[in-house]
Amino acid sequence: MKSNLYEKKAQIFKALSNPVRLEIIDLLADGEKCVCEIVEKLNYEQPHISKSLLKLKDAGLIRDRKEGLNVYYSLKICCMKDFLKCIDKILDNTTN
Repeated sequence: MKSNLYEKKAQIFKALSNPVRLEIIDLLADGEKCVCEIVEKLNYEQPHISKSLLKLKDAGLIRDRKEGLNVYYSLKICCMKDFLKCIDKILDNTTN
């Protein structure tokens, strides 16, 4: 049972281990975004963004909703924003 919990935690960290996916999480920390907005802001090809979004969704980090032809994504858990700030603090301390 405990092993399963660590496997799920590892899945989350694997999803976050990609720079593009981290950029997406950072972008979604400011609020819900349409896929077209994510593609435009991050300047990656749409299929690459879609694969990254699926990986983040499978890890339980984001959720989606469909409105007409558009799909909107948002963070599933609000503490993700604080987690990223914590990582930034760690990085600030290692560079000083």
